[in-house]
Amino acid sequence: MPDWATFLVAVIDLVIRVAVVGIIPGNRRPTTAMAWLLAIFFIPTVGLLLFLMFGNFRLSRKRVEQQQEVDNRVRATLASSDDVDTRFPGAEWLHSAAALNRHLGSLPMVNGNNVRLIPGYEDAIAEMAKAVRSAKRFVNAEFYIMSSDEVTEELFSAFEDAAERGVEVRLLFDHIGTARIHGYRGLLRRLGASKIQWRRMLPLLPLLGHWRRPDLRNHRKILVVDGEVAFTGSLNLIERSYRKPRHRRVGRKWVELMARLEGPAVTTLNVVFATDWLSETGQLLAEQMEPPEPVGEMPAQVVPSGPAFANENNLRLFNTLIYSAQHRLSICSPYFVPDDSLLYAVTTAAQRGVDVELFVSEQGDQFLVHHAQQSYYEVLLTAGVKIYRYPKPYVLHAKHFTVDDDVAVLGSSNMDMRSFSLNMEVSLMLPGASIVAQMRRVEDMYRKISHPVDLHTWRQRSLLSRYVDNVARLTATVQ
Repeated sequence: MPDWATFLVAVIDLVIRVAVVGIIPGNRRPTTAMAWLLAIFFIPTVGLLLFLMFGNFRLSRKRVEQQQEVDNRVRATLASSDDVDTRFPGAEWLHSAAALNRHLGSLPMVNGNNVRLIPGYEDAIAEMAKAVRSAKRFVNAEFYIMSSDEVTEELFSAFEDAAERGVEVRLLFDHIGTARIHGYRGLLRRLGASKIQWRRMLPLLPLLGHWRRPDLRNHRKILVVDGEVAFTGSLNLIERSYRKPRHRRVGRKWVELMARLEGPAVTTLNVVFATDWLSETGQLLAEQMEPPEPVGEMPAQVVPSGPAFANENNLRLFNTLIYSAQHRLSICSPYFVPDDSLLYAVTTAAQRGVDVELFVSEQGDQFLVHHAQQSYYEVLLTAGVKIYRYPKPYVLHAKHFTVDDDVAVLGSSNMDMRSFSLNMEVSLMLPGASIVAQMRRVEDMYRKISHPVDLHTWRQRSLLSRYVDNVARLTATVQ
């Protein structure tokens, strides 16, 4: 290579290194920025290409503006309405958390709800199908994964029958999340032959002008029927082995938790669906935003989060509630890969005397995430956190936690960097001893069949296992 070319390459390399030092740390966590900088400095070409592909974790300006438009409409509607009652019994810190949620996500705490938890997988699908069959005006369904199979057949038949009798049925599913499932093309043919209105969420179709960072996904799970009944939680619309032959051979099945809601909180969940429908179709479902009459005494607040928001709404809520715990904190997360703030919140709670327990799967379904999660076990156990591993071959996929006897939170959000920064999620904050008692029964069931992790035994693991866990943890910090 000529001397001038060598000099030019060196100058370009220096310019790139100086530039990324000034660009990458902006609006990123220090650990994330450092991981990207190390990748670019040690493997410049590959590192820079990966950063250009995956470095931007924000949605398009259009989607962010649409989110802001919906937020402004919600705030204006609430300001001029006397129907929304945001008062509820509870400690002062709970009201502070509700104020935080409303500031970040625009949706208020609303009273007059009835909420029932559904821990059974097939039971949840059957109850959703029953609600859809009773629909008179509209059905709005939004799930990360949809699959037409032997378990979901009852629900998809209910969707089709409702659309045939004139009910407006709208379905949203994440493009990448659903496209990787066996039978995807058959699902598209079935939907195309029906009267159902459907769209892919965050489609990745470059030839049609749809391009974005591939791992920005819509992970929400919502079903709303007539604005009167709604479901949300962790379950995807697919059979329990996710249509994978190897899972069926070993009996691997997903364990979920869903909630059935009636009352004004149904409308706030529908606002989240309407926002995503607006993003994918340009249609605003303003006529569906009339809240139903109160049907119970439970307060509830819907908390949307994701890259369309300026802040990590779910992470801020989780940290606020965990720091407020005084007696007991029970967490269930299939992918517990916390950032520093969440890790400190959980370990600090244990160190100040709170009874902290964490429910995870003994065997995860994602190799890297599972090993990254395991890399935190020693520091958690040392701090006094009790870890229970749900026995394989089951995958504990439910996502929820309770704080004292005061509040329960459940939804689609995991406790990992993907759910905090990259995925569009929805969580439900439920104050009150009655809903916590429901959740305690679920937690008691987990604890009864799970295996506790012993600190001494965990420390005796092989050097190779520790190495794999740490490599996976480092990989998980790169966003």
